[in-house]
This record gives sequence, C-alpha cells and structure tokens, in this order.
Amino acid sequence: MQTSKSFGIHFTTRSDKVRDGKSPIYACITVNRQRSYIALKQSIDPAHWNSRKGAAKGNRSEIKAINHYLEEVRIAVGNCYKQMQLKGKLITASGVKSLYLGEDKDVYTLSRLCEYHNEKETGAIKASTMKHYHVTQRYLSRFLKANFKKNDIYLHELDHKFLLDFEVFLRNYKPNDHQKTIQHNGVMKHIVRLKKMVNIGVDLGWLDKDPFGSFRVKVHKVNRTQLTADELAVFAGKKLLTERLEAVRDMFVFSCYTGLSYIDISQLRSDNIERDGDDLWIRTLREKTLVPVDIPLLPQAVVILKKYEGNRRAIFNGRVFPVISNQKMNCYLKEIAGICGISKNMTFHMARHTFATTIALSNGVPLETVSKLLGHTKITTTQVYAKVLRNKISADMKALKQAIGG
Repeated sequence: MQTSKSFGIHFTTRSDKVRDGKSPIYACITVNRQRSYIALKQSIDPAHWNSRKGAAKGNRSEIKAINHYLEEVRIAVGNCYKQMQLKGKLITASGVKSLYLGEDKDVYTLSRLCEYHNEKETGAIKASTMKHYHVTQRYLSRFLKANFKKNDIYLHELDHKFLLDFEVFLRNYKPNDHQKTIQHNGVMKHIVRLKKMVNIGVDLGWLDKDPFGSFRVKVHKVNRTQLTADELAVFAGKKLLTERLEAVRDMFVFSCYTGLSYIDISQLRSDNIERDGDDLWIRTLREKTLVPVDIPLLPQAVVILKKYEGNRRAIFNGRVFPVISNQKMNCYLKEIAGICGISKNMTFHMARHTFATTIALSNGVPLETVSKLLGHTKITTTQVYAKVLRNKISADMKALKQAIGG
C-alpha cells in the first residue's frame, strides 16, 4: 500500500491570537499537501520570532529553551510518521497529529477503506466488476471535493445525511463524456457499492455504527426491451457500407441467436466451438458467473460463425470475432439502428433479451431451458427476461380455442 508521497513539519505563530503581547506557537504537519496544526502551548513575542526559519531568534536562555523544545517536537512528530510508515498505515496529516497527541484509536478514513477493499477484492472478483468500484470511488472523491472541500473524510463522519447528500450529488452530476445525468438505477448501483465497502468497515470494527442502518436502496423495475422478429430480420439483412458496422451487427445478431453476453462473445475462442454429430455447440464458462453453458448453434449463428473463420483481426487476438470495446459497440449499434429505422435505444445487452423472448420463449422453449442457455444460476433471474409477447399470447389462445372447440 502506498502510504505517503511527502512529509514535512514546520512551526508558525498565530498573530490573530495574540494575548498579553505574545503569539501562540503551532506545529504544522504537511502530508501530501494536506495540513494539520498542533497547538504547542508555547507563546512568544512576535518580535522574537523568525517566520522564515520557523524558530525563535535570539541568544537568551528562554529563546534557546523554546527552540530546544521545538526540536524535540520535530523529532517526536517525525518518529510518529516513521512508525505509521513502518506499519503500512495510511498516512495523513491528521493521522500523524493523532498519534503524536497519544490518541488510542487508529485513524480510519474513507480512502483507506476503499484501498483496503480494492486490495482484498483484487483477484476475488472480476476485473470488469472491480472497474465499477473504481468508478464509484472516483464519484466519492468528486463528491468530497464538491461538498466538503477536501480529499478524504473520517469513517466516523459517515452518517445518514452523508448518504443522502451523495445520492443527490450523483443525480445531479453530469459526466464530461455525455450530458445526461445518471439514471435512478445507476445511482442506486453506486450506493450499493458504497454500502458493501461500508459493511467491510463495520465488520473490521473501523465503524462503530452502520450509517446505512435506516437508508433504503430502492431499485426501479425496468421494462426490458428487445427486437421483434421483424426488426431482427431488418437488422440482420441490412446492407452496411463499412466493415466496422458490419462486424458489430454480426456479433449482435450472433448474440440474438445464442444468448451470449458481450463479454462472452468478445472472449469466445475457436476451442469453445465443438461438433457433436451434425450440430455445432458452444461450450464455455460465463465470464460473469463462471457457470458452464452448452449452447447448440442455430443455423443463423452458424452462418455468422463461418463468415469470420478467416478474419485477420480475430485470428490476431486468438478470438472468434474481432475485438471491439463495449462502449464503441453500443455507439455503433445506435448508428446501425438509425440506418435501419429502428427507434429503440440499442445496446448490446438487448441481444440477450431478444434471444430470451423473441427467439426462445416466443417459440415455445421452456423457461427452464432458457435459464440453462443463458447460464443463470437461479430460475428467478430468467423470469426477468420472460416477458411474454402479445403475438405469443394470441397464438396460444388460438391453439386453446381449437383444443376446446371454440
């Protein structure tokens, strides 16, 4: 853990606190440009103080005694800094001050908690998930600077108001890369990540009280959208003028017929494709959950797979498809949707919804089978995708009428 970049101590006086013609002397501790002051209970006539050297001036015995005392303080504060450094503690100016003053408790801050979380979870959770925590931590840093004018805060200062203010900050914050504010569920995801880190602090005894005790995280239900069969046909058959857009479209359509997520398609290798009799299968582990999935390939997916067998970019990266970032993928999908006259807000994850509803459930595939194909560990997760379409209801009712002779 990086403990500090810079450390310094100098002495100063307070001209605004002159009493009986003398100014009180303070020790100023500086760590990474952050300062903390210690009142030393020593005073001096301003005429006998050298502000540039931070020391008393003169040869009288009382002047020498003050300078000797200041040197002892300098050594003691320096030893506190070294002690924290040797123990690998997060060093702050206030932390050094606290140790010098003999306070018993360690100083625990929000940044220290974030660092501990990141060290503990690195390797335990996916890098893609850890990236989300780093984003939340950057928002926390911006919030502290905007609302508290500082870079860190003690954990014991976290309370219900802090959480409410952070929520308001997130709702009103406009990222530089786009002008839209964070949507409600996006705000709640940041709050949930903060809650997880705070829970670690509570478990470690770094916080005496959980500030989330009465705070409620409320996630809004989202109506998941997908392409209809007609929209998918238009999307898959549209003539595109650039190889870039064509690759994005093909990977999206491949996902519509396999249910694979963006990360699973981008990581797909040729050894994940196996032949079983006359059929081709994808056998892999879901990147997000490490759950094994076996997916028999539909003819539409096989056609796309064969199209990219000799793709140079894919072969160079050892993948089935050329690698395109998720952010660019979603941007290009919106461009293709405009070309196709589709007004829906296209994201790559919509392909997974399309597979679950338009391709699988609407054509009579049981929910349990869809759950296995999607790599879900619980059937309740799959039920989110199981929005039965109007045309499926109509077809089922017609079949029912015929069965009962209506």
